[in-house]
Amino acid sequence: MKSLTLTMPLDMHVHLRDGDMLNIVAPLTSYSFSGALVMPNLVPPLTTLEGIKEYRHRIKVAMEADDFEPYMTLFYQNYTREFLESVQNHITAIKIYPSGATTNSEGGVVSFDIEPMRETLEAMSDLGIILAVHGETNGFVMDREAEFMSVYEKLAINFPRLKIIMEHITTAAAVEMLDKYENLYATITVHHLMITLDDVAGGMLRPHLFCKPIAKRPEDRSALLKVALEAHPKVMFGSDSAPHPKHTKESCGCGAGVFTAPIALQLLCEVFDAHKKLDNLQAFVSDNAQRIYGICPDFKEVVLIKHDFVVPEMYGEVVPMMAGETLKWSIERVE
Repeated sequence: MKSLTLTMPLDMHVHLRDGDMLNIVAPLTSYSFSGALVMPNLVPPLTTLEGIKEYRHRIKVAMEADDFEPYMTLFYQNYTREFLESVQNHITAIKIYPSGATTNSEGGVVSFDIEPMRETLEAMSDLGIILAVHGETNGFVMDREAEFMSVYEKLAINFPRLKIIMEHITTAAAVEMLDKYENLYATITVHHLMITLDDVAGGMLRPHLFCKPIAKRPEDRSALLKVALEAHPKVMFGSDSAPHPKHTKESCGCGAGVFTAPIALQLLCEVFDAHKKLDNLQAFVSDNAQRIYGICPDFKEVVLIKHDFVVPEMYGEVVPMMAGETLKWSIERVE
């Protein structure tokens, strides 16, 4: 029976929500990961040190593993250097959203004009605070990420000492940017390695595969697979696991987000095994992130085996990706 041991796996982009939903999903992430970069787009978004501390405490209470670190993020505003100095030891990154680009992003940036952002981004460069970016415009949905490449270029050129993460990339255009600028990096989700837009809407609409940024074309997925499977040193795993209650997914105005947290490692094993690249999964799911972010998570080993696992229909009030389907890999134990 084939097995794989992953050491200190990390999810560098996850939505844990708050309240009752936090209590459902936090234990699922903390079970199989050593740490995760937690997104700040709550209601209201996290913009204060007090808010960060209180949310981190709620996460620690909700999760069921002591060997898990929630790496905290602030919701981007034009912060002063003084404020950033006061929070730098409590956060791992600052997340910037274009206004309205995704769930709870209405307070995001309306214009990516550099000058109003300069003081904040220069201070972040000096203090070594990473900028994580949801990179989409408000254009035609299939072109939004590709259109954002000019913004990434502008940020990379104007702030060469600022480490910039292109979050949940979905296009060949974003993959091409990785080697163009030294300070650009990226996260990739497991669902974008598996699906295209045809899986979402090519037949009957599948709301539990609807997310932002939306899945793209087969050639885009191929580009993502190439760098992920080779564990390109500038890419790392970020699930963008985004839970919504079933009634808000299976409804008019379907919430954007794919819930993969409890099956992310199993799905990654399936993808990498299918391409005979299991030896590269450790780097993609941990080593690269540790180096890029300069973090050292608590030790944890997750042992996976090639053994059928039937995905539950529900986790609490959330329907996971591939609900009711059989995966080829299972988590045997966590140590």
